[in-house]
Amino acid sequence: MEQPDSWTRIEESDFVSLGTFRKTGVVVETPVWIARDGDDLVVTTERATGKVKRLRRNPEVTLQPCSRMGAIQEGSEKVTGRARLVEGDETADAALAAKYGFQFRAILGAERFVRRLQRREGQRVIIRITRA
Repeated sequence: MEQPDSWTRIEESDFVSLGTFRKTGVVVETPVWIARDGDDLVVTTERATGKVKRLRRNPEVTLQPCSRMGAIQEGSEKVTGRARLVEGDETADAALAAKYGFQFRAILGAERFVRRLQRREGQRVIIRITRA
């Protein structure tokens, strides 16, 4: 059973382990940045990632505070949610930029630079997560 403030702890974490499900039901966990935007929690990722492919098949997710490298925080609670993919979501980008500041802008800037060198378009999407 989730504690009443479990979503607040997820929102306040610097990194969260986002769990998405394979066809077999096996969960695949990935450390991500997360921020609150209205009633939703938001994550940004490249469109071609495995988590996006898995979310298209199954929108159920798990969230748990973790380290930058994905180590789960001892004693932390896992919460469940439902995700949907959104493109061009400026309020979600603003929420992530407000929380992570220079780090967020630097990572996205570096990605844009590499894409220009590789001559490929940017393919970022927003994952909006609501309580299950």
